[in-house]
Amino acid sequence: MIVVTGATGNIGRTLTRTLAGAGEQVTAVSRHAAPVPDGVRHVAADLAAPGALESELTGAKAFFLLLSGDLHGPGTAPADLVRRAVTAGVRRIVLLSTQGVSTRPFGPTRIAMRALEDLVRESAPEWAVLRPGGFASNALWWAGSIRTDRVVAAPFGDVGTPIVDPADIADVAAACLLEDGCTGGVYELTGPEPISPREQTEALAAALGEPLRFHELTRAEARAGMARSMPVELADDTLDILGAPTEAELRVSPDVQRVLGRSPRTFADWVERHTAAFR
Repeated sequence: MIVVTGATGNIGRTLTRTLAGAGEQVTAVSRHAAPVPDGVRHVAADLAAPGALESELTGAKAFFLLLSGDLHGPGTAPADLVRRAVTAGVRRIVLLSTQGVSTRPFGPTRIAMRALEDLVRESAPEWAVLRPGGFASNALWWAGSIRTDRVVAAPFGDVGTPIVDPADIADVAAACLLEDGCTGGVYELTGPEPISPREQTEALAAALGEPLRFHELTRAEARAGMARSMPVELADDTLDILGAPTEAELRVSPDVQRVLGRSPRTFADWVERHTAAFR
């Protein structure tokens, strides 16, 4: 059995389908009830609750741990999930971390995530850590304004980073859960090239076959919007990277190619699969 948290999100949905297609028994965990592939067991659970997943982890051989935004906040204890998994006899843990752990190691959320990485490395018999940069799927934040007003509103319009397709993250996670050669590694996951919000807007317009207008938000405007769906500290961390990426955050990582034997997907690839969300 493989337990997958965040199983109905951008990464977990693809990962769950891949694992089930490989013939694995999968327990898909999400906060709310949701459809899952045939043969997959779904569990609705609040990962912040005491004792969460205790019974689900018993007998599992592997565990994919993805922390939703609320589990990054003060007073949460995601380390308990790792300890619970190890106590239950789970041999392999694959943790979804963040690139910022290495590129900006001193922010509060990144310090906490690095501590969780260290716990996984020290306590799990087999492990892998995934550190993606920005996600191509963050463009879904613009879906409503594109559908209603044909406008993309974002900060730092001409600053690009090599955002990664969540499907690539899922494919690397599947490899780390299933293949022995991928354990014991930390993988930085990026797309194939930096792309700015303005360039993303152009790619969306091309896929939709109609013009879109780009509106540049101030940092304060972007922060206010992001804080409605994530802790303020995480919003600030994200905006720091989006506004002034470091040399390391601009670098295209070879790790997707190294694990999967192919180049990472482009933003245009992601848009092609999700055009309907913007119509």
